[in-house]
Amino acid sequence: MSSQFEFLGLSHIAAMGVTLVLPILLAIVVKRLNSAKATQAICGAFAAVLLLNEILPWGHRVAMVGAYEFVRWYLPLHVCSITVFAVAAALIFRWQTAYEIAYFWGLAGATNAVVTPPLLVDYPAYRFFQYFIAHGGIVAGALFATWGLGMRPTAKSVIRVFVLLNLLAIVAFGVNWALGSNYMFLSRPPITQSPFFFAPWPWYIPILDGVALVLFYLLFLPFKIGLRSDSS
Repeated sequence: MSSQFEFLGLSHIAAMGVTLVLPILLAIVVKRLNSAKATQAICGAFAAVLLLNEILPWGHRVAMVGAYEFVRWYLPLHVCSITVFAVAAALIFRWQTAYEIAYFWGLAGATNAVVTPPLLVDYPAYRFFQYFIAHGGIVAGALFATWGLGMRPTAKSVIRVFVLLNLLAIVAFGVNWALGSNYMFLSRPPITQSPFFFAPWPWYIPILDGVALVLFYLLFLPFKIGLRSDSS
């Protein structure tokens, strides 16, 4: 029987550690192997784990709650759910736009989800693994694509992913209005330790939008500095 999740407990710290160490190890492996086939096999396996972890629970949820409640609560309309597919597309196809979504949405959003998870159960519950494979996998996948595959955001990436994020919010808002859902937490805040939900609804929404833009710029800053260093 699983215990209640302990914030910054041993299992939580271990999950955060794996999230950081995994992309470092994978980047080292692909660079040392220096094989396109081996790299693609690693990318395919990583993407498969993420996709299966995301998709397999859908059938169980439909069986448990029915099709209507599944559409109402479990569609992949949260930022992290969509980012899982973006990470997989970036790893398998080296798709630049998917990489940009994975890098900016993933590192700005999923990192916060890994550090401040709204979990009720701890290790060894299935939900514990499913949650950290999804959110930790997003962070690890984005970092591996950057460190191991050499993918990079461009100068236009920040605005592009910010616009895409707001377009997604418009879609999620419409679904929430129609079904009484809470996709992207636009209807009410999640129960979490995150410091970003300090303002009441709906004021935290424009605040988070601004925070996202700032975080996106900060995530691009190392590459901007690198470009300036290379040109000098």
